[in-house]
Amino acid sequence: MTHPTGRPEAVAPATALRAAAPGWATEADVVVVGSGVAGLTVALRCAAAGARVTVVTKARLDDGSTRWAQGGIAAALGEGDTPEQHLDDTLVAGAGLCDERAVRTLVTEGPDAVRRLIATGARFDADDDTGEILLTREGGHHRRRIAHAGGDATGAEISRALVEAVREAGIDTVENALVLDLLKDGSGRAAGVTLHVMGEGRRDGVGAVRAGAVVLATGGMGQIFSATTNPAVSTGDGVALALRAGAEVSDLEFVQFHPTVLWLGPEAEGQQPLVSEAVRGEGAHLVDADGVRFMRGQHELAELAPRDIVAKGITRRMQERGAEHMYLDARHFGARMWERRFPTILAACRAHGIDPVTEPIPVAPAAHYASGGVRTDLHGRTTVPGLYACGEVACTGVHGANRLASNSLLEGLVFAERIAEDITAGAAGAAGAEGPARPATAAERPGPDERTGPDEGAPGGAPLLASEARYEIQHIMTHGAGVLRSAESLARAADRLERVHDEAAAQLRRDGKTAEPGVETWEATNLHLVARVLVAAALRREETRGCHWREDRPARDDAAWRRHLLVTLGPDGALDVRSTDSEAFPPPTTPRTETESRP
Repeated sequence: MTHPTGRPEAVAPATALRAAAPGWATEADVVVVGSGVAGLTVALRCAAAGARVTVVTKARLDDGSTRWAQGGIAAALGEGDTPEQHLDDTLVAGAGLCDERAVRTLVTEGPDAVRRLIATGARFDADDDTGEILLTREGGHHRRRIAHAGGDATGAEISRALVEAVREAGIDTVENALVLDLLKDGSGRAAGVTLHVMGEGRRDGVGAVRAGAVVLATGGMGQIFSATTNPAVSTGDGVALALRAGAEVSDLEFVQFHPTVLWLGPEAEGQQPLVSEAVRGEGAHLVDADGVRFMRGQHELAELAPRDIVAKGITRRMQERGAEHMYLDARHFGARMWERRFPTILAACRAHGIDPVTEPIPVAPAAHYASGGVRTDLHGRTTVPGLYACGEVACTGVHGANRLASNSLLEGLVFAERIAEDITAGAAGAAGAEGPARPATAAERPGPDERTGPDEGAPGGAPLLASEARYEIQHIMTHGAGVLRSAESLARAADRLERVHDEAAAQLRRDGKTAEPGVETWEATNLHLVARVLVAAALRREETRGCHWREDRPARDDAAWRRHLLVTLGPDGALDVRSTDSEAFPPPTTPRTETESRP
């Protein structure tokens, strides 16, 4: 379809969420969705190069997942440490599925990226006498290479520094806004996003930001499980948007469960307090109710083994003892060390009636980090031209089957800088033959009459799920696709997820009605789509690898499964799950169009 001026009209895909037509529109060169370390770094770098940037974030600028990061940021900054050693530890943790080129990029560019973060204003804990950055150790690392701030408030400090820098730079921000869908031009290139702003003001309700480059930095999807360390906003919105736009996602089955999350009782749901891996890095012990250190003998690093191994060790011991949790014992730290090194964790424990100075902390695994996501190349490009992804929403190949502790903040930082470089180089006409086309200028972009997906009152198409479906999805995923999985549990989860959709679709066909469009129904619908993809991939991967643990397939099978699973969404809502030929990612290519048939 063509705009009256002759320019192609921007349209959302046929699978788009039901929403009203945009009531307002604004323009930028780059729209960044998300305000964690990845999103704000992209915004700052692009703005510094002269681009007009709009940052869209679901809550306040400092309310994303970054601020909850306790442990720190990993980089080869210490004496005797090298990027090569960091690479080796990352490859081991990734269980044979890391893209070595991506990891090498991370570890070689990481130290300077951290120094630039410090130049932006981030203050890391340093030695009072020498001024050298203090470094600690976490699971899977053979050296002290974790820089931290405020003891256990690293993410909060990074978020503070970046938010202040964004505000000082005068970058346009749209807060309290849920992104809905990607807009494309007539050639299939990203042309902006539709979004819904919560509250009243200059921009409220459904609107659109038109831009020649769209960067997804929306964080994780931990809210698909009943217990998670992720904030309430982590509902997989970026992955769901990318799927509906036709982009490939990869390795969604590899969800890392953090081993040591404060256990608040069998009925606790939603975000749970994290007890950082750094506590174990400083010498805390995992014990059962009898005080036995059960991780000894399971791995050479015992409590400091990679997270998947520790999570499995805790879960096995819980099964053996018929217990709902284990304990993390750090009483030997003493009050002074707890107050100085881990004040945030100390306060969280005491707020829930537990004093780690005098008693062991009850802990159990909970959903923590998605190692997979929207597939990108080394410049953050997805399979949709003009659409980029970085941070937890992306799958760069760095994490493989299991993320190494504290590599996430570094990945967001490094690949955000690469995306900004790629976008600004493209805007200057300097993109290589394999790079994206130059982002459209304001004069070339579509006019203000964007079309979204099915109108909120229109029959047919995919239904929105009622808000209460969120809790049903979380229950299904926790029991069918959690730390322990099997063909039986995953098949049961797939059937139940299908029923959730079928019941809503039947009502739509019968009554011509769907759930009322709104934040809670859009979130529930996004969670459902992401859950379907995770379960489909977990069913397909018939082995145990990294943080994907199949009870019925307990062995790692390199011959058949040292490869990635790629998933796309068809216009009819069907999932296409296919495997790569090896552990190497193929170069991102433009996916099938909506009119092409599915295999």
